[in-house]
Amino acid sequence: MTDQPTSLAGLDLREEIDRLRMERNAVILAHYYQKPELQDLADFVGDSLELSKKAAETDADVIAFCGVKFMADTAKILSPEKIVVLPDMEAGCSLEDSCPPEKFAAFRERHPDHIALTYINCSTEVKALSDVIVTSSSAETILSQIPEDQKIIFGPDRHLGGYLNRKFGRDMLLWPGVCIVHEAFSERELLKLKAEHPEAPIAAHPECPPHIIDHADYVGSTSGILNFAKTFPGDTLIVATEPHIIHQMEKALPEKIFLGAPGADGNCNCNICPYMALNNLEKLYLCLRDLEPRIEIEEGLRLKARASLDRMLEMAAGTIGKGDLGRV
Repeated sequence: MTDQPTSLAGLDLREEIDRLRMERNAVILAHYYQKPELQDLADFVGDSLELSKKAAETDADVIAFCGVKFMADTAKILSPEKIVVLPDMEAGCSLEDSCPPEKFAAFRERHPDHIALTYINCSTEVKALSDVIVTSSSAETILSQIPEDQKIIFGPDRHLGGYLNRKFGRDMLLWPGVCIVHEAFSERELLKLKAEHPEAPIAAHPECPPHIIDHADYVGSTSGILNFAKTFPGDTLIVATEPHIIHQMEKALPEKIFLGAPGADGNCNCNICPYMALNNLEKLYLCLRDLEPRIEIEEGLRLKARASLDRMLEMAAGTIGKGDLGRV
């Protein structure tokens, strides 16, 4: 790896990133929760799985994933032949951290009659221990295909799992993880904001706790919330998810007003993901220059994780039968 300079002063980082993008034959991905400057220079902006699928369809040699580590891992699982780099390897996820593979494996062993329906916000090792991966946009479609008498472990997000249990009348066994961003929203402050804008609907991500979900007019994934923002008839929307998605809403609909749901005291930045915030233009430039930090996954592990992702893709497309859900 090339020694990093003590200062990047004097560099036009956007120009250098564009130059390296061409030289490396790289595709730059940015999640909706990234800073606006990263979203604006990315080739694709979107949900984590959507981005990995789009990158896999390109002829790029390098994927630079402006997101968090489990997202870059997913890109490597789907594109093992490509170099995948992450601007900051410390960009993790509270949901992934909440579910260590060894504890998840032991939990599965204690419940051998359950299949594991696992949210994509988890490590590669946990994906490899799972039967079917779900995203916030595919979870309902997939759960509706699983027989009601089939016992299910759902992890690592207990709020998403609880939302699905309530909506479908299921009794999935929930792993106790939460997203620290969606956990931070305050019901009291949300209701105060709603009182100031009584005509504004509330759009919430299903990672939010029930006391936020219960006030929502729309519940869905980040891409679902963005689509709702483009179609709701009013002029003001309250958004209960990481607020950097509002950048895409304002670009698409500059005539409308988008208000981020508040945290505990109404003014804190606790609704901003601290992991996503670790990425910046300097780190993106350096990872394209040095092709480090690089995602590496042992092939046997990758194939096991890929199997649970493939089941998700098949079920989301309606191409897998109920009898094909035996435990991995």
